[in-house]
Amino acid sequence: MFEFRLGVDDLAATWFAYSPLQETVLGLRARRWTSYYPEQQPWIAGWQDRYATLDTELLDVLIAPNAFVPDFLTPRPTAPRPDFDSEVARMACTPPEVVRADLLAAYPGGGNPLPPVLAAPIDDPAALTALTARLAEALSAYWRRCLAPVWWPRARSVLEADLAYRARLLSERGAEGLFADLDARISWRDGVLRLIDDNPAVRALGTTVDVAGRGLVLIPTLAGLGAQTDITQDDPPLITYPARGRATMAEGLPRTAGPDGPPAVAGGMGVGVTAGAGAAVATGVRAAPAGLVGLIGPARARLLMLLAAPASTTELAHRLGVTPGAVSRHLGALAAAGLLERTRHGRRVLYRRSGLGEALAAGRP
Repeated sequence: MFEFRLGVDDLAATWFAYSPLQETVLGLRARRWTSYYPEQQPWIAGWQDRYATLDTELLDVLIAPNAFVPDFLTPRPTAPRPDFDSEVARMACTPPEVVRADLLAAYPGGGNPLPPVLAAPIDDPAALTALTARLAEALSAYWRRCLAPVWWPRARSVLEADLAYRARLLSERGAEGLFADLDARISWRDGVLRLIDDNPAVRALGTTVDVAGRGLVLIPTLAGLGAQTDITQDDPPLITYPARGRATMAEGLPRTAGPDGPPAVAGGMGVGVTAGAGAAVATGVRAAPAGLVGLIGPARARLLMLLAAPASTTELAHRLGVTPGAVSRHLGALAAAGLLERTRHGRRVLYRRSGLGEALAAGRP
């Protein structure tokens, strides 16, 4: 068990971020443990031909059999929304002695021996530097060819929606409500944040951390099955947790979506939304009440039901397999009627149900 003793100053210095490089690296777990990441499998199947042309000798061994990852591959975000290129540039500058230590920690031997491609340079600083450069190029190529075109815009929308939800939760329920909702592994009581991991290898690392004014960094991820932590001597403790709505990554996708994403439905919103407006579909979204469908129509009722968590126009369009323009028109009408609220996050606008929208979605008069 990990315990984090947080003072008032630490709570005030707690902040959220997400990391495109972390999603790139940790997302490779979905290739190995497919049953744990069903929402990612259509994407993986769609870009498999492109992935096969990459440096798979290296990419395929970045996740150890115990699911550990060398820490230097996922540097801490220095801003709430870092870009991939700046993160991978920082990773490429990792000193060889750190690379060596992190590789050996992720592959401790026994049932987790170092793969040959990582073992060959392990005692040669110059070779480790070359390996780090090769890693940076391999991950950059994977990002450019498989993730950046369409997967990342949708993933980013899910992560942004999580941040918006957490901000709202913090404002309405305070730190206690925020921590209680992050993950089942996390609990909060009397100024102590506790994280319990069932993995024996992780439990053996458990410790008590006096945060001592350093603050805390909270990072949602699509690649985590439970909350995890990363502790260093000087930096703020970091906790990653599963992002809300990760299952929506597969919404609207064919079973083998291509790397350019799902095709838009011709003709606009009516085709893609009407089919699922009055009945629950295989996305886990609750069916719209019949009265709501009769009041605002099936397309807008479907949209309102999808907005149980904040989402952007682009995310909704991907989930429904329609054009952003078609979604935007309906969102504008719902907002004008007082059923939605808009929240700006940087250049992005997220929509969520208003109090009236929540009442109508719940079927309350």
